[in-house]
Amino acid sequence: MTTEKRVALVTGGVQGLGAAAARALAEGGASVAATHLGAGERADAFAKETGMPVFEWDVADYDACAEGIAEVEEALGPIDILVNNAGVNRDMMFHKMDREDWDAVMRVDLGSMFNVTRQVIDGMRERGFGRIINISSVNAARGQAGQTNYCAAKAGVEGFTRALARETAGKGITVNAIAPGYADTPMVGAMPDEILDGIVDMIPLSRLAEPPEIGRCVRFLASDDAGFITGTTLAVNGGLRMG
Repeated sequence: MTTEKRVALVTGGVQGLGAAAARALAEGGASVAATHLGAGERADAFAKETGMPVFEWDVADYDACAEGIAEVEEALGPIDILVNNAGVNRDMMFHKMDREDWDAVMRVDLGSMFNVTRQVIDGMRERGFGRIINISSVNAARGQAGQTNYCAAKAGVEGFTRALARETAGKGITVNAIAPGYADTPMVGAMPDEILDGIVDMIPLSRLAEPPEIGRCVRFLASDDAGFITGTTLAVNGGLRMG
């Protein structure tokens, strides 16, 4: 299940699940680049530790994506594997949410699907190969109070995945999504203990996911072994939502 000799780009790839995906792809033999926005010292530390090139731009900005991906391809070559992982959350109950809270999540979590993928899709079609892996969430299908913006965006990610998979299947490109459950990341760890304990109590496997478990799923979908899988959402949630 290697990704040897492929060039991969992971957005939001210097921390959390994105970093786990970048590491897993590199372990499979891919040349990997990661993006961030404002990660500063954390991004520098990741680049130093892994040896991966790190690029900074806003995935919510179409022109910045075009310029940034041109830089990545100049440094590493044409992108074969794209992991659309970058995301934000502005969690609050809907009756307290303002337009900026809604728009911020839509621009990054959903808008980036177009902004980033549009830059690589023509090259993938011309070369007759591509792996696009979009990071969704268990809450896209499950729903979660306080996350109407996030759940709507992630549900859109899954619809985008299925439609693009149909368009590109004849060109040797697979497009899939991964819907992780709650993972042991700094964002989840920042939750109050009582809320986090309640979440773990709902998970049949009685624990959070380890980020490398999600990373290995990304690597599998990017590999030749997954060449007959497209248009699907892989649920990796410990049984929190089954079906």
